[in-house]
Amino acid sequence: MSEQVTAIVLAAGAGTRMKSRRAKVLHEIAGRPMLGHALDAVRAAGVDRVITVVGHDREQVEAAVAALDPSATIAVQVEQRGTGDAVRVALDAAGADAATYLVTYADVPLLSAETLRALVDEHRENGRAVTILTSEPEDPTGYGRILRDGTGAVVAIREHKDATDDERATREVNSGILVVDGPFLDRAVRALSTDNAQAELYLTDIVGQAVTEGLPVGAHVLEDVWQTEGVNDRRQLVRLGRELNTRIVNHWLAEGVTILDPGTTWIDTGVTIGRDTTILPGTQLLGATTIGEGVTIGPDTTVRNVEIGDDASVVRTHGSDSVVGPRASVGPFAYLRPGTVIDEGGKVGTFVEVKNSHIGAGAKVPHLSYVGDAEVGEGSNLGAGAITANYDGVNKHRTTIGAHVKTGCHNVFVAPVELGDGAHTGAGTVVREDVAPGALAVPAAGQRTIEGWVASRRPGTPSALAADQTTQETSGGHSQEPQ
Repeated sequence: MSEQVTAIVLAAGAGTRMKSRRAKVLHEIAGRPMLGHALDAVRAAGVDRVITVVGHDREQVEAAVAALDPSATIAVQVEQRGTGDAVRVALDAAGADAATYLVTYADVPLLSAETLRALVDEHRENGRAVTILTSEPEDPTGYGRILRDGTGAVVAIREHKDATDDERATREVNSGILVVDGPFLDRAVRALSTDNAQAELYLTDIVGQAVTEGLPVGAHVLEDVWQTEGVNDRRQLVRLGRELNTRIVNHWLAEGVTILDPGTTWIDTGVTIGRDTTILPGTQLLGATTIGEGVTIGPDTTVRNVEIGDDASVVRTHGSDSVVGPRASVGPFAYLRPGTVIDEGGKVGTFVEVKNSHIGAGAKVPHLSYVGDAEVGEGSNLGAGAITANYDGVNKHRTTIGAHVKTGCHNVFVAPVELGDGAHTGAGTVVREDVAPGALAVPAAGQRTIEGWVASRRPGTPSALAADQTTQETSGGHSQEPQ
C-alpha cells in the first residue's frame, strides 16, 4: 500500500442478542476475541493507522483495544445512530487526513488480511471513489442488496428492510466492508440522512451519493462467503468458531501433522505444531501453546500456553503455562499447573499434580503424587504417594530434592526441606529435616499395634463383626475380650 490507508474498525454496537455481560466483540473464537481477529486482519493488511469506534460497553472495549493493539486510536460514538455516524466519529478522531479509508467491523472474525489487501488493491487499480466487498450467500435475508445497472456498474445498496421484492431477489449482498476515497468519504458521511426504515445514518447510502456525483463505484466479489459473515448471537458465534477451527485443522494437516479426529480437535490461532506430531481425539490446544516435532498428544487432553518439546508424550492431561521437555512423558490423568517445567526425558505419571516445580532431566514422579513449589533433581525417582507439604497456612515454601534421589512410597516432605544428592528415604517417611547427600531417612518410630481396639471402640460395626468372626475361628470358637 503506497498511499496512506487508515482502517476504521466499527465496534460500537450493543450486541443485545448475545445476552451477555461481556461486550459482543469480546466474545472469543479460536482463543481470540472477535475484536482481536479484526484488528489482526487490518494490521496484517498493511494499513498505516487503525481507528476503533466504541460505544456500548465502552470501558470493556477500550481496555481490550489497549491490550490488543495499543497504537490504535479510540473514537467514541456516544449515541448509536448508525454506521454512517460511527464513521463520522472516526473521521473526527482521525482528522480526516488519509488518502484512503478501509471500513470494517469487529464482528466478522473470519475476514482475512489477504482479502483486505486485494480489496484495497482493486480499489486503487480502478481509480474508484468506493469499492464494496460483496458476496453471494445461499440465503441473503437480512443483508443489504447490491443494485447494478445494465452495464453491471454498482448504483446503490438497498437495506433489506427498505428493499422491494424484486430487489430482495438479488443474491449479491453488501458485507458492510468498504474502501473509500478519503476526501469523498469525509463530505459524504456528513451529508447522510435518516430517511429510512430504521431512522439511522446508513454508511451504505454514500454509494448512491457517489453515483449521483458521477464518481466510479465498484464491487470486489468474494467467493468465500464465510469471511463476510458476522456474529449477532451465540449460535452464530459457535457456527463461525467451528468453521474457523476446521480451517485451522486443515492448515496443520497440510503442514504434516496427523490429526486423527478433526471433529473433536480444537486448535487456537496462536498455536504452533511441528511435523510428524500426532494429535489424538478429544484434544484442545489453546492459547500460545507450542508443540515440537514427533509429539504424541491426547486423547482427551487440554493444554493452554504449554511448550512441548520434540518426541514428548502427553496423554489425558490438563495443563497450563508449563514446559514439557523433549522426550518427556506426561499422564495419563496428570495435572500441570502454572510454573511446571519438566526437563528432557522427565516423567510425570498417572494422577500426579505438579505446580510451580522443576522436574529434572530423567527424573520421575510416576503416580499418585502432589509436587508443589519443588525442585526435583536429575535422575531422581519419587515413590507413589509423594506429597510436598508446601503451605504452612500463611506462606509457601520450597522443597529441594537433589540428583538421583530415591524416595519410598507415601512420603511427605514438609517444606522448607532439602534432600541431598543420592539420598534415599523409606516408605511412610515424613521428612521434616534436611537429609544429607547419600543418607537414608526412615520413620522415627516403629509400628505400634493395639490389640482389640476395634471391638472396644467400634462395637457392632461390620469391622468389629468381621474381626470377631476371625478371632472365634482361630481360637476354636471362643471370643477374646479386649484388654
